[in-house]
Amino acid sequence: MVFAARLTQRGHRIATMDDLMALYEKSFSGDTVAVIGSLPHPTVQKFAVITVAVVGASRRFLAQITRHQNEVKYMSASLQYSNYAGQADFAVPYEILAASAAVRELYLKSCRKGMDCYERLCNAGVGHDAAGYATPQGLRNVLIISATPYQWKHIIGQRVCRRNTDETRIVLLKIWQELYILSPALFAPGLTGPFCQRDKCLEGKMTCGRKIGTDMTPENLLKTDYPALWEGGSE
Repeated sequence: MVFAARLTQRGHRIATMDDLMALYEKSFSGDTVAVIGSLPHPTVQKFAVITVAVVGASRRFLAQITRHQNEVKYMSASLQYSNYAGQADFAVPYEILAASAAVRELYLKSCRKGMDCYERLCNAGVGHDAAGYATPQGLRNVLIISATPYQWKHIIGQRVCRRNTDETRIVLLKIWQELYILSPALFAPGLTGPFCQRDKCLEGKMTCGRKIGTDMTPENLLKTDYPALWEGGSE
């Protein structure tokens, strides 16, 4: 990103490939990254790609997150090729996780019922693809997401807003935390985060009315909004 930004200003100094590589190898500071990352010129953030693996999110999360298509690529475990008979596990929605054991068992019983139907269909000779229609939305999945830094910031901005599904918020808060560790200069609160934290809420009449403080990191938000995750040691 820094190289791309510098290239726009130093074209007159580059006469050979060696000149270009010297510019590419030139050192830079975290402050430089922060300044460039905050500019309203996202093109320089689109020459890098960060790939993230998400293990254990539900297929409902898959349906929601794949609505982001600009400069984002996805690869998911396939119901057509994967055989989940006897291998299924289920994501537990946060509200159910924080509820009583009886409520959790009611939910898991429904999920297991769907998978029992899936297995009977497979045993009856129905292909995995067709039998997959009987699987519950809570079936845990494996997903690879590849996106530019600019798009990660955009996705996080939309999806860690409190108007989203809890699971979507939790997954994106965890991704944001990892990106923040990877590059504090690019993904620090203020440069990344929900819109209300960076400026103002964009939800209009649908606002939750709970502005997130500028000092709140993704880890702070996870611990504040989802304490049951820490109490139960859930991943």
